[in-house]
Amino acid sequence: MANAKRPRHAMPASIKAALSKRGVLKAYNARPAYQRNDYLGWIAQGKTEATQAKRTEQMLSELERGGVYMGMKHGASARKAKAKRAR
Repeated sequence: MANAKRPRHAMPASIKAALSKRGVLKAYNARPAYQRNDYLGWIAQGKTEATQAKRTEQMLSELERGGVYMGMKHGASARKAKAKRAR
């Protein structure tokens, strides 16, 4: 079986600005490349601006909280979030 490759999604300026404004650009960049790409693709696939805005907000919220990726537990970022809070 051939390796399936996901399409790569470019970072829209509006998403980069939202990440910076919320102070989570570093948390976003710390995520694996596939997660960063999945977030961008998922947001872009929203058919309406309202859906894209809702998905952007979910991504930002998950990055702020840590320990969550697309509504699922994400242990690697949870440990980083705990360490950050302990400082």
